[in-house]
Amino acid sequence: MAEVVNKKELAEKLADEFDLTKKAAGEQVQFLLDEVCKQLKKGNTVDFSGFGKFTVKHKPAHEGINPATKQKITIAAKNAVAFKPAKALKDALN
Repeated sequence: MAEVVNKKELAEKLADEFDLTKKAAGEQVQFLLDEVCKQLKKGNTVDFSGFGKFTVKHKPAHEGINPATKQKITIAAKNAVAFKPAKALKDALN
């Protein structure tokens, strides 16, 4: 099974690689995540060249079925995050 890497571990790797304190590295990781989130909330695309592109996709309201009661329900419209990996990332994985 694949290993899960969390935000704290990313910060530790950043601290080791660039000789930073763990606190400073953690703040930089948090800043990056906050900035990506802020741009997506604005409806912008976040493109990391060679890695991939994060976009916001609107999903319209539609009808669904409650599996427990078999009744039709209306599922509200929502925005979702989509990620499209760059060719370089796809090539690196294969």
